[in-house]
Amino acid sequence: MTNTVKIAPSILSADFARLGEEVKAVDEAGADWIHIDVMDGHFVPNLTFGPPVISCIRPWTKKFFDVHLMIDPAGPFLEDYAKAGADQIVVHAEADKHLDRSIQVIKGLGKKAGVSLNPSTPVCMLENVLDQLDMVLIMSVNPGFGGQSFIPAALDKIRAVKAMIGDRDIDIQVDGGVNAATAKAVVDAGATCLVAGSAVFKGDDYVATIKAIRDSYSA
Repeated sequence: MTNTVKIAPSILSADFARLGEEVKAVDEAGADWIHIDVMDGHFVPNLTFGPPVISCIRPWTKKFFDVHLMIDPAGPFLEDYAKAGADQIVVHAEADKHLDRSIQVIKGLGKKAGVSLNPSTPVCMLENVLDQLDMVLIMSVNPGFGGQSFIPAALDKIRAVKAMIGDRDIDIQVDGGVNAATAKAVVDAGATCLVAGSAVFKGDDYVATIKAIRDSYSA
């Protein structure tokens, strides 16, 4: 499994004044995906960016754009994010009254679909949509800000989601407090994609940081 784990730096922690250059830098440093946290100041207590910014950074890399919508509602904006360059669109179970419909819309736009669960949200929320998903995102911090500490209870949730998925081809992504110290436990629990924001962007050597995260679970 460890050979297939993807690392997805979150540009929430990047230098917004140099966003295109930052995306290119983590691409060249070994990132597998680019994770894009969209926040609306309503569903979560922070504002980030929308489709125009994603469109602007899309030419800077050919890497997979993993767009995490922390917005409520998400449904009316799915097409905008698809057109902006998203390869995968992730919506929150807590913010979407018509989760099945949103997943169908994402798929109809030709994109991969994911559902995210906040720390207090039970995994049973996935039961009736699991067969339609490409990814489940487990939040291991409360969404809204970068730089938070990993919530250890997320490990049990990862294991529970892994058991639910069984032999289905569905990624398990973990977002929040993932770094070289926590990555091994997360991967051992069943994660196949690691979002790392401040862990990557807080330093100057993105190559060394991404390698350190990868080495932590590959040893």
